[in-house]
Amino acid sequence: MTPVHFTFTSAFVLGLMGLAFHRTHLLSALLCLEGMMLSLFIALSLWSLQLDSTGYSSAPMLLLAFSACEAAAGLALLVATARTHGTDHLQSLNLLQC
Repeated sequence: MTPVHFTFTSAFVLGLMGLAFHRTHLLSALLCLEGMMLSLFIALSLWSLQLDSTGYSSAPMLLLAFSACEAAAGLALLVATARTHGTDHLQSLNLLQC
C-alpha cells in the first residue's frame, strides 16, 4: 500500500470512527460524514488520474455534487432540530416522537 493510499484510507477510517464513537452533537456527526465524503472524493480523483481514462473522470464530480446535496440536507436538518428541540445533542432527540 502506497503512502497516498494509506493516507486516504486512514482519513476515511478516522471519519468513520468519529461517527461511530463521538456522537454527542449532530454537527460533529455531519462533519465526520463530510470528512469521509471528501476523502472518498480525493481517492476517486486520484484513481481516475492514475488510470488515464476519460470514462471515469466524471465520477468524482458526481460524488462531489452528491456530497454538496448531503451537506445542504444535513444543515437543514440541523437548523430544524435546533429550532424545535433547542439543542443539537443527539441524546435529546427521540425518534419515536413526532
